[in-house]
Amino acid sequence: MASSTSRIAAFLLSALLTFASGQSTTNSADGLSHSVQPTSSGTIGDATINGSPTFRSVFTVPAVADLGANVLPNIQDPQAVDAQTVCPGYKASNVQQNSHGLSAVLMLAGTACNVYGTDIETLNLTVQYQSADRVSINISPMNIDASNYSNYILSEQLVPRPTLETDSDPGKNDFEFSWSNDPSFSFTVTRKSTGDVVFSSEGSVIVYENQFIEFVSSLPEDYNLYGLGERIHSLRLGNNFTATIYAADAGDPIDYNIYGSHPFYLDTRYFEVDSHTGKRTLFTSNTTNSNAQYESYSHGVYLRNAHGQEVLLRPQNITWRMLGGSIDLYFFNGPSQPEVTKQYQLSAVGLPAMQQYFTFGYHQCRWGYRNWTELKEVVDTFRKFDIPLENIWTDIDYMDQYRDFVMDSNTFGIPQGQAFLAELHANGQHYIPIVDSAIYIPNPNNASDAYGAYSRGNSSGVFMMNPDGSQYIGAVWPGYTVFPDWHTEQSVPWWTNEIVKWHRDIPFDGIWIDMSEVSSFCVGSCGSGNITLNPVHPPFSLPGEIGNVIYEYPEGFNITNATEAASASAASSSQAAAISTAVGPTSSTSTVYLRTKPTPGVRDVNHPPYVIQNVQGDLAVHAVSPNATHHDGVQEYDVHNLFGHQILNATYQALLQVFPTKRPFIIGRSTFAGSGKWAGHWGGDNASKWYYMYFSIPQALSFSLFGIPMFGVDTCGFNDNSDEELCNRWMQLSAFFPFYRNHNVLSANSQEPYVWASVVDSTKSAMQIRYNLLPYIYTLFHLAHTTGGTVMRALAWEFPNDPTLANADRQFLLGPSVMVTPVLDQGATTVNGVFPGISEGEVWYDWYAQTQVNASAGQNMTIDAPLGHIPVYIRGNSILPTQEPGYTTAESRKNPWGLLIALSAGGTATGQLYIDDGESLSPNATLWVEFEASKGRLQARASGKYVDTNPLANVTVMGVKSCSGKVKLNGATLSDGVKCDQPSNVLSITGLKSLIGDGAWTKDWELTWS
Repeated sequence: MASSTSRIAAFLLSALLTFASGQSTTNSADGLSHSVQPTSSGTIGDATINGSPTFRSVFTVPAVADLGANVLPNIQDPQAVDAQTVCPGYKASNVQQNSHGLSAVLMLAGTACNVYGTDIETLNLTVQYQSADRVSINISPMNIDASNYSNYILSEQLVPRPTLETDSDPGKNDFEFSWSNDPSFSFTVTRKSTGDVVFSSEGSVIVYENQFIEFVSSLPEDYNLYGLGERIHSLRLGNNFTATIYAADAGDPIDYNIYGSHPFYLDTRYFEVDSHTGKRTLFTSNTTNSNAQYESYSHGVYLRNAHGQEVLLRPQNITWRMLGGSIDLYFFNGPSQPEVTKQYQLSAVGLPAMQQYFTFGYHQCRWGYRNWTELKEVVDTFRKFDIPLENIWTDIDYMDQYRDFVMDSNTFGIPQGQAFLAELHANGQHYIPIVDSAIYIPNPNNASDAYGAYSRGNSSGVFMMNPDGSQYIGAVWPGYTVFPDWHTEQSVPWWTNEIVKWHRDIPFDGIWIDMSEVSSFCVGSCGSGNITLNPVHPPFSLPGEIGNVIYEYPEGFNITNATEAASASAASSSQAAAISTAVGPTSSTSTVYLRTKPTPGVRDVNHPPYVIQNVQGDLAVHAVSPNATHHDGVQEYDVHNLFGHQILNATYQALLQVFPTKRPFIIGRSTFAGSGKWAGHWGGDNASKWYYMYFSIPQALSFSLFGIPMFGVDTCGFNDNSDEELCNRWMQLSAFFPFYRNHNVLSANSQEPYVWASVVDSTKSAMQIRYNLLPYIYTLFHLAHTTGGTVMRALAWEFPNDPTLANADRQFLLGPSVMVTPVLDQGATTVNGVFPGISEGEVWYDWYAQTQVNASAGQNMTIDAPLGHIPVYIRGNSILPTQEPGYTTAESRKNPWGLLIALSAGGTATGQLYIDDGESLSPNATLWVEFEASKGRLQARASGKYVDTNPLANVTVMGVKSCSGKVKLNGATLSDGVKCDQPSNVLSITGLKSLIGDGAWTKDWELTWS
């Protein structure tokens, strides 16, 4: 999360002054009953006014208001009916071939089963070879009326649909679609080049009901699937796992659905290749043959469906189950992971946003920075310890009574804020505040409680409704709240106006969107008829409050020789165990569960007959209820997973008004397929545990697949207390994530890196590398933005012919050239790591020593990694542009350039550099530099009109076989600044500023060595 505040006392005071007596209310407008009354169990009664104690009942929404029905996930319910055994499937008829594929009519093949809804008797099938690398399969109800929301089909205005392209000749596509009616309709997608079946529903039936859709595909033994987010899980999903996709405000539980919804997976299959015949055999063993050759083929599958759903991964198959919508599948044929990712982004969800240069600097935040003075002290302390600080953030501490766009005049006054931010900006630093997704609804009986953001939105009709047309009123941090309806044309202009208006007072530099699943702290429209009660506190205790224990000691306190690898493994090994903890044993005879039965032609959206494995259980718990209604008639049930996606779009449009020429910087919590074209994402409410540090790596790699490369986690952990060792290791690890932020919870021990002396040193050491590599990172983002490439990469993606890397997620690559092997275990002073590609002639160099790593193919090496040291390696055949680090990115951009060259075994290397002004949405000028080294010669060739006047300071060449001869720049011999260390094979050239001093890339040049 990252959204709560410590200012309960001020909030209580305001509530005491505006308190209106509450009354018991039962609200049925939303179809759910709630009893809300100011009883002793729902009050806070101790406050002080003018130094005199007063005891007066102040209403708080009771915790029971956020309790839903006791539901049992279908996959855990012994009474559940398996639709595959009772439903008849469909028969295809009227099959029509066309130049792009085929169409057909699917008719119910027998008596309707109506197992979890009402069967749709007639369906349309449309198959399109949409491009040379994409096939779409769409199955949806025939003659569906756009106003018939009982069979809601996802709007193309909300989520665009990939369309036919000019190269849509079926003969050019490596995929082939086939179908059968024996015994009922099934379809198969085959890769023609290998004969491999990538998807087949043969042997199963399609179930298509108004509240339940199911289809199944067989999978090979021990398959490798990645994606299907968002959740905390290892990178490879495994074959005994259920992936629920339903946006939930839940603080990073292991294996459960959390904030984002990404119904996309990557499937990688390895083949053993006969060296004599070239024949490929699908490789499914856990043991590789050292004498065998392997190659892989990857494909991607995207289900364009925004309904709540779950994907059952089982040893022999994958089963999709959705609570509505359509079967709208897209297959991307790769055949490599980079190609799949690019195809997915380019044609389906959009390319990632290009970030401003400053966003790659370090970010500091916490819930609990109480005022501008404290914020300035943090900024000044970073400067005192010479730890680079680019961005300072505030959580909801700044808000007046938790209300968006309103500053607390006592602690975050506007004049003081303007003075602080003017100084901050003068120093080249930036400020990012949080914005929550719900809007406070004021007490209509108290004029002093007026809230402009609400009144302006209300007059524009931009808030969600109950089914009866009344305003839907939930409860979030400020008390009773309403929720923007992004389906109205007025909502984005209203949101934009509020952000523009706020920026006039507080000149922030980006926005952090939170609570966007969308979250609500009560079930149903609990504020209807109750808004005069003015609840002053969420229905749960906050960290540090009396009765709420916050861990006094960090994990592993006073424990030696402990390792968290076992903890992480145990946390993720048994999803069934976690389920039983959450919902109780399925065999219990004393527990009564709500089980609903379908009514023909009628949808029960609050409690659908099929129960997905939602982390919160009831779909309405800690969320806006499924029957909340949008102004176009669509219910939240059908578009719940899109709220976070839409608020990011709205915020992007708003920031374009604030900064018309600059790229908006947004970090959001809830995302959907395609959110990366507007925003980045952070990992949510993790904890100060070693296993959460490990899980940050597969989480980041998954978001690379989803097209959201601007990803990071709350470094050192959000919840609980961190300690010196954990924060030491984590600050170094996160230095190699694109989004680098430290953030922790209210009342926890401070964990800024300057808290511990060793963390100061380790942080500065890692930051030195990060800031040195900022030109490389920025170039990676440019490539991601323009081509769909990834930034953080799994080893398996860069080395696709090694099956042993399929599950590797404790190491990662930053781009193609930098490999990070972090320590993830408490008390460890060494770490095991592999050096991929050795068998294919790959060379690796140690970042620090600049010497070649002596590793064997497939060897899991033990690497020295004392506290404060993070192993970093450079891949041979790489040229990395570097820049001398400054305190801020603005200072860094003014410093001299360098080149770090890691030669391959054959003495070659290549690299690229992208430069622009670092902020413009559409830069007037850019510069692209190509580097190439071979046979003792380095060439730099630039194109573009952007003028960069920084000189070239140094060139380092690793892996030179001999450097006893002369070093020449453009034919002129260099007599000074040349050092060749023959034992380490490192050639170092310094003092180039005077030789290439009018700008390193203003002219092409050539450097040679013997």
